[in-house]
Amino acid sequence: MRTLRTSIADVLLIEPRVFGDVRGFFLESFNQRGWEEATGLQTRFVQDNHSRSVRGTLRGLHYQVHRPQGKLVRVVSGEVFDVAVDLRRSSPDFGKWVGAHLSAENMRQMWIPEGFAHGFLVLSEVADFLYKATDYYCPEHERCIAWNDPDLGIEWPIEGQPLVSAKDAAGGSFRIAETY
Repeated sequence: MRTLRTSIADVLLIEPRVFGDVRGFFLESFNQRGWEEATGLQTRFVQDNHSRSVRGTLRGLHYQVHRPQGKLVRVVSGEVFDVAVDLRRSSPDFGKWVGAHLSAENMRQMWIPEGFAHGFLVLSEVADFLYKATDYYCPEHERCIAWNDPDLGIEWPIEGQPLVSAKDAAGGSFRIAETY
């Protein structure tokens, strides 16, 4: 496993070791010992999630207050543009975002620590997206920041309006968001 730093030091891109031949490939999608050695983090994951979305779907920007979740995410079918926004007031990167293309082809994973909002845009016809989370989903603590908030200025690779849920369409402004 190879760990790559992003422009926000705590957000990591993970490149697993892939063993391939004419039959296909094999990779370890997660190994606790390898994770700790590669990242220096002793993370405990408690929940796995799987979403399937069609082209142009944008999910996010989601986070939980009081019960923040760290997320290790990856795409097993298709391609997305994945985004993390730093909501930690004490961070020098507060209010900044980082994005990366994750796909079944590049097999990269992104680590989004606690204290970040997360979202992604589907670039392929369909994408299957997997999340490992460090805390359980708590709807009463879930919050959403508008995907197109002008103060964040996220450069989503999309023309026109994405497909969003009613909850995401009602996302609030970063300026009034509950932060950490």
